[in-house]
Amino acid sequence: MINWEAHACLPLHPQADFSPLDSLRAAGVNYVSINVGMDMNPVSQVLSVIAAFRANIVEQPERFKLVSCVAEIQEAAAAGVLAVGFDLEGAMPLLEQPDMVALYRDLGVRQIHFAYNRNNSVADGCHDVERGLTPLGRRMVEAVNDAGLLMDCSHTGRRCSLDIMAASAKPVIFSHANPLALVEHGRNITDEQIRACAATGGVVCVSGVSAFLGTRTPDADDVARHAAYVAELVGTRHVGIGLDISFRQDELNDNPPGDYDPVYWWPKAAGYDRSVARMTYTPVETWRLLSQALQKVGMSAAEAASVMGGNMLRVAGQVWQRPLA
Repeated sequence: MINWEAHACLPLHPQADFSPLDSLRAAGVNYVSINVGMDMNPVSQVLSVIAAFRANIVEQPERFKLVSCVAEIQEAAAAGVLAVGFDLEGAMPLLEQPDMVALYRDLGVRQIHFAYNRNNSVADGCHDVERGLTPLGRRMVEAVNDAGLLMDCSHTGRRCSLDIMAASAKPVIFSHANPLALVEHGRNITDEQIRACAATGGVVCVSGVSAFLGTRTPDADDVARHAAYVAELVGTRHVGIGLDISFRQDELNDNPPGDYDPVYWWPKAAGYDRSVARMTYTPVETWRLLSQALQKVGMSAAEAASVMGGNMLRVAGQVWQRPLA
């Protein structure tokens, strides 16, 4: 069995400490996708972070392995090593060039979504005016499909996400999203979006963030409740886990350089208080409790295992195929 954490965050700083990832491995996680940049981060910062993260992983092969296929995840799990991939949250680091997608893939990025809360030239953010996927965005979807990256719709506007899912030739995921029917928040997704994701063959990975789960102190039972809703709507085959734990390291300032306004990216009108400073997360220990929590809401042990990793492993196996040279 592979446990798959679809999204987690370290400080976007070249000196970020990787030791918090050991707690994920100790809790039973076999693969984690680590964010390496968002729309507000300039390419210079993103590349600096990727370079440092890659070096950190290479220097500690007994702890981590940067992977490019599911076979490498399984090999790492057998060796007791945490498999790692990178993800980008937004299309702005692509510089409006579809060819950048394959470059980031070669650097270790394995999934991407196109907008972080706000609109850009490619796609709409979930806290901005709806327009739909742009013509450049359609070219970017094709580039993501061709490069063999997971096409993610987290943080994306509702209409735009539906456009992306209709345009994609491969399964699409939400790496960290929750049902709007359970908690009214702009970051959460409608039943229509959930069904559209399942129709692509994709997976909705439930987030463990307090505001999106609707509780100040979220735990495994809260995650299981949201997972059960998605499962009832589209089946357990289309449910995953992306707790979105942020391993903050207060001694590191990872803010984007220059004129950075956090209230723009996390607007108060959308329900954020002091940016994301007051958000809380399910603890890493949630991973030890999830199987039991999922079974408490009616899943079998096999179904719980598929939600905790089997479903994302299946989709990655379908998508992470590099085109022949």
